[in-house]
Amino acid sequence: MMFGIKKVLIILSITGCLGSLAKAQISPPGLGDANTAFWSAFGVKRNLDSLGKKQTMSYIAIGRKSTPDNDNLFAKQAIFVLNHEFYHSFAPHQQYSYALSYRRQPEYEKQAPYDKEGIEQEFRVYGRYAYTFDLGKKLKLKNTVRQEFRKFFDADFHKVDEDFQFRTRLKSQLTYNLSTKNNQKLALSAEALFSISHLNEHDQHWNSFGYRELRLAAYYMFNIPNSPFTVDIGYMDDLIRGSRSIHHGGVHYLAADLIWNIPYKKKETTDQDHLD
Repeated sequence: MMFGIKKVLIILSITGCLGSLAKAQISPPGLGDANTAFWSAFGVKRNLDSLGKKQTMSYIAIGRKSTPDNDNLFAKQAIFVLNHEFYHSFAPHQQYSYALSYRRQPEYEKQAPYDKEGIEQEFRVYGRYAYTFDLGKKLKLKNTVRQEFRKFFDADFHKVDEDFQFRTRLKSQLTYNLSTKNNQKLALSAEALFSISHLNEHDQHWNSFGYRELRLAAYYMFNIPNSPFTVDIGYMDDLIRGSRSIHHGGVHYLAADLIWNIPYKKKETTDQDHLD
C-alpha cells in the first residue's frame, strides 16, 4: 500500500486540511517500523497572561512498540522525550509557536530476536503557524504548518549515518465540542510529513526532498471534574512510505496524555518593589 503525494493531498483535502488542536493535545511521534505502539505523556500548560493569548507547554513522555513479528505494543522501549513549547495567539484565529526538544531512541536489529544495537539521540527545534476557522458553534478547523530542524547523535555524541534533517509538516484537525460538561471534545486529524536529510554514509551528501509519512489520528479529550487536569485518549495510524508496516495498514498507536493546566496569576507588587 503506497501513498504518493497526490493521494496525500487528496486525504488532506477530505479532512479539510485540518490542524493540530488544541493547546492540550500531545500527538505521538513516529516510532519507526512496527505493528503497534504506545505513547504516553505528562504535560504542564501554563497561561502567561490574563487573556490566555500567551502560553507554554512542557512535557515528558515515553513510547513503547511491538517487534515486527508480534502485536505487543509494550514489548520494547521506543523513545524518551523532553519538550518545551511557547505559543502566542497574536491575532484572531492565528497562532505561532516555537519549541526545543530532546529525544532518545533505542535502535534494534532488523532480524529476530530484534535485540537492541544502539542509541540515537536527537535535538530538535521547530516553529509552527496555525490558522483556525470557526465552523458553527461546535466545530473548529485548524490548519498548521510546522518546520523542523533535527540533529542526530549516537549515545556518545558521535556522528551517525543521518547527520541532520529539515522536515516540513502539514497538519489539519477538525474538532467537535461534544458537551460542555467536563469540556468534552472529539478531534480528527491528518498530517503529511516531507523531509530532506544530510547523510554521512560513505561520503557526505543530501538525499532528495520528498513525502515520508502520513499520520491519521482520532482523539477524545475531557477535563477531570474539580481538578486542573485534562485527559486526552487517542488512536493514530502512521503510514510510513516504503516500510514493511504499510502493507498491514501502518503502525497502530494507542496514546494517552495528562495535562496540568496552570492559570495566569498576576504578580503582586509591594511597596518595596515601588521603592526599588
